[in-house]
Amino acid sequence: MASVITPLCKIHDTAIIENGAVIGKNVTIGPYAVIKHDVELGDGCIVGPHVVIHPYTYIGKDCRFFPGASIGGEPQDLKFAGEHSSTVIGDRCTFRECCTVSRATGEGNETRLGNDILMMAYTHVAHNCIVGNNVIMSNVATLAGHVVVEDRAIIGGLAAVHQFCRIGRNAMVGGMSRISQDVPPFMLVSGDPAFVAGLNSVGLARAGMPLEIRSQLKKAFRILYRSGLPLEQAVETMEQELDSSEPVEHLMRFLRNVERGIIHTRK
Repeated sequence: MASVITPLCKIHDTAIIENGAVIGKNVTIGPYAVIKHDVELGDGCIVGPHVVIHPYTYIGKDCRFFPGASIGGEPQDLKFAGEHSSTVIGDRCTFRECCTVSRATGEGNETRLGNDILMMAYTHVAHNCIVGNNVIMSNVATLAGHVVVEDRAIIGGLAAVHQFCRIGRNAMVGGMSRISQDVPPFMLVSGDPAFVAGLNSVGLARAGMPLEIRSQLKKAFRILYRSGLPLEQAVETMEQELDSSEPVEHLMRFLRNVERGIIHTRK
């Protein structure tokens, strides 16, 4: 199967595009980049020098890949046996120097990244991860396999997230943190071992969340972390005492589905 390359692309003479790749409109591919077979690269993408995009990787529009990035490579997982799995990436994502994204383990499974993600230099997203929209991963932050990161979360430099953990929406994980349990939405987490330092108030304000909802989330934080109640009872108390809103409902839904436990605050 021949490659499909749309006109108006700028492709360096030293770039390698294998048969079976599909290249969209107005794509730029730099020196020594390698686009493997069964890759779909959307309109307006820019692929820098020495980038490798591996098979079964499907990329949306206007993404940018800086030198040395490796996207969609085989998972670093001893269970992987060559099965057909994939990597799916949305629109307007930026992958800085030498960052890596692994495709999934398991027949038909995906590693999936949303839209408007910024992955800084040397960040890593492992197999079967799901990363939402508007997520920022600072330099050398690492996600192990099967991690879920919800929309607008920020993960600081050198932070490491254990496999199967979840990082909630609008949460912020401080640099060099070790995350081994779930981080509830809207929380500020730091340290090794990690602890919840408080509500991510600055981040919520910057995201445009109304003051009255932020006040309810502060109350939720006090119920969850200051009341001394077990998790299940804390959620029941939130249901009784908090005004209903989409963010509050999202927080309670997240807490009802915790499997690894949640990061705690300092006593």
